[in-house]
Amino acid sequence: MEAFFLISAVVLTAIIAVPAYRVIKGPTVFDRLIGTNAIATKTIVLIILIGYIYGRIDMFIDITLAYAILGFIGSLTIAKYFSTTKVRFDD
Repeated sequence: MEAFFLISAVVLTAIIAVPAYRVIKGPTVFDRLIGTNAIATKTIVLIILIGYIYGRIDMFIDITLAYAILGFIGSLTIAKYFSTTKVRFDD
């Protein structure tokens, strides 16, 4: 079973490259924001898998909860910034 989770972690790491491309090449700031949120979500699952592999799932759940809260607050902050200020997008 541990080998399954190890292979899943490796595959998930490769899948993170898909939204990373959108973060790097995104035409707008909103595409980049969605890409970073997708990377954060996949990273949370990856950290949980690593915690299971090491046998310390309780410690890694605390880390992922903190990471998820920081990602959520960051997304809210950026969304609030773009909704209240006039930002000019030059493409």
